[in-house]
Amino acid sequence: MNVSLNTATLNSAQAHAGIGQRLPTPFTLKQQLPLPGRLAAQVHSDRQAIRAILEGHDPRLLVVAGPCSLHDPQAALDYAQRLSSLARECADQLLIVMRAYVEKPRTTVGWKGLAYDPHLDGSDDMLTGLTLSRELMLEILGCGLPVATELLQPLAAGYFDDLLAWAAIGARTTESQIHREMASGLALPVGFKNGTDGSTAVACDAIRSAAHGHRHFGLDAHGHPAVVRSEGNPHGHLVLRGGHAGPNYDAASVARARQQLEKAGVAPRMVVDCSHANSGKDPLRQPEVLREVLAQRRAGERSVVGVMLESNLFEGCQPLGPNLRYGVSITDGCLGWEATAALLREAALG
Repeated sequence: MNVSLNTATLNSAQAHAGIGQRLPTPFTLKQQLPLPGRLAAQVHSDRQAIRAILEGHDPRLLVVAGPCSLHDPQAALDYAQRLSSLARECADQLLIVMRAYVEKPRTTVGWKGLAYDPHLDGSDDMLTGLTLSRELMLEILGCGLPVATELLQPLAAGYFDDLLAWAAIGARTTESQIHREMASGLALPVGFKNGTDGSTAVACDAIRSAAHGHRHFGLDAHGHPAVVRSEGNPHGHLVLRGGHAGPNYDAASVARARQQLEKAGVAPRMVVDCSHANSGKDPLRQPEVLREVLAQRRAGERSVVGVMLESNLFEGCQPLGPNLRYGVSITDGCLGWEATAALLREAALG
């Protein structure tokens, strides 16, 4: 069989596919915006600290807090500076990680995040988006904070993976073999969310899959198609985010999830997402979710090792438009800064 393609055929295929601007490879962008040695050491230390919490060697509560998605770099850094100060204040009891989400999963359509559309105008300038996202994460690291994100598009993960202390795989992608293979090769803890229906079975399967080594199709650091070999990630864990039937952060739901993890031969370690279905999509209900988690921990439930909060400078959300209010989410509603700070200080007291 003749499998060669001439240039005209390739050009025709690219035009039909709508291929536009070429992007730099992850290797190139990392060279242009390198991770300084002192920050690389910080990322390594932050990953080790989170692993220690997951393994039960560190009794602190892991807290992943920040905007639903970043859209304004100035506001994001304003938030990061405040969170950094709070993280130092509460460091004996809490390990605070900033939620720096630059990809936004969509059920249908909508703004897909800073990495996709940094100008907020539908121009989808992804070259600028990737560059700005990496620059912003580096600046957040420079504030002394660990960085977390949701890895939605596997092709984008290589642009940020060296900066992350923790990553999430979302409810819509936990069942994806591609995301499980990707997670198996990441040198950082990864939380798999339960399915949108509330089922934890797919997350259990994902954790088991990611713990094993894989050989799979992928790209090397220079952007060439390659057979990727991963060693397996032993620090996958479950993120409880509720589902269509309601929340799953209560003691009975946590006990069921723990039993399911143990039955599957998976370490029973969980992070509770205080937002999404667990709060009924009401950001102002997140404190009651966190307080319930704290009560369970006081009662001896050690499998819940962390929480997630959607938090911004100001509470609520706003539609994407020309006159945006500073520090207010343009995606999911968030808890405001004052309420967040008070809540985390409360959590630090136990």
